[in-house]
Amino acid sequence: MADGFRVIGSEESPYSVKVRSYFRYKNIDHEWMDRAAAGDLFAKHARLPLVPLVVTPDDTGIQDSTPIIEAMEERFPTPSIYPDEPIAAFVSALLEEFGDEWGNKWMFHLRWAREIDQMTVSRRFAKRSAPPEKVEETAKAIRERMVPRVWFVGANEVTAPQIEQSFRDTLALVDAHLAGRTHLFGARPAFADFALWGQIYNAGRDPTGGSWVQLHANVVQWIERMLNPAASGDFEPWADLAPTLTPLLSDQVSGVFLPWSVANAAAIAAGDEEFEVTLKGQRWVQKPQKYHARSLAALRAKYAAAQGNPELDELLEATGCRSYLRG
Repeated sequence: MADGFRVIGSEESPYSVKVRSYFRYKNIDHEWMDRAAAGDLFAKHARLPLVPLVVTPDDTGIQDSTPIIEAMEERFPTPSIYPDEPIAAFVSALLEEFGDEWGNKWMFHLRWAREIDQMTVSRRFAKRSAPPEKVEETAKAIRERMVPRVWFVGANEVTAPQIEQSFRDTLALVDAHLAGRTHLFGARPAFADFALWGQIYNAGRDPTGGSWVQLHANVVQWIERMLNPAASGDFEPWADLAPTLTPLLSDQVSGVFLPWSVANAAAIAAGDEEFEVTLKGQRWVQKPQKYHARSLAALRAKYAAAQGNPELDELLEATGCRSYLRG
């Protein structure tokens, strides 16, 4: 498939499977390549040692899942992943950011918080690269390397209960919203589906996260559909989506994600080594995450471009999101 795209990633990476799901939905000619097998191709094109990486037919590399999808959407605009209605389009972009930046806390924390998950995941990782006789030794080394790294997503003894409650709450809200519909914005996947799905799919592959996901039948069916997504119709009008999608904005996006994101960005700007913020009445403390400040700036730019829509502003005001997005 030398004349197609090459998507280099890992099944363990929510951002990689997010991009793969998108390529499958758009029916873009591509080859899925595991990072471990990509070798020189990855070394040639990757600016950062992170997946996913897409190598285009003209031998150009693109990294970071959101810019990858946005670039591909310009090349392959149909079927569009952007709802036609301005309100739905912005909410989809907002939930895409929520999935990428806050949802990763669920997945990464749950993957390494408990011994059952540490053992299961590290062995799964090890079997991909180590010979049978080295699996346990390799798995042990993976656990020793990865468990201390949960601080990177802000997971610690203070924040762990909040991360887990957020995941459980989101599953319940998404499950209620998916009742009677195939995707978040109707009968076809939107931008938000790919990002939020990638995190929940990967969390659901591990023992603890999987046990929580399995309690929600609509989410389970959506996960299966998004592995090879297809459109069975069009996006729904925002008026039909609002009753069950608005609670997700009020409870999770403005309740935890946006105040955390703004506090994180402020800490980076101030050069702080650590920051605290109150999320839904509970203390949150962590080291700043530098990438997310740029991510917040990009989200605010999208809102600035969408401003002037009274109905959108009214929604964001009512759900508590607007003050964080105005910058």
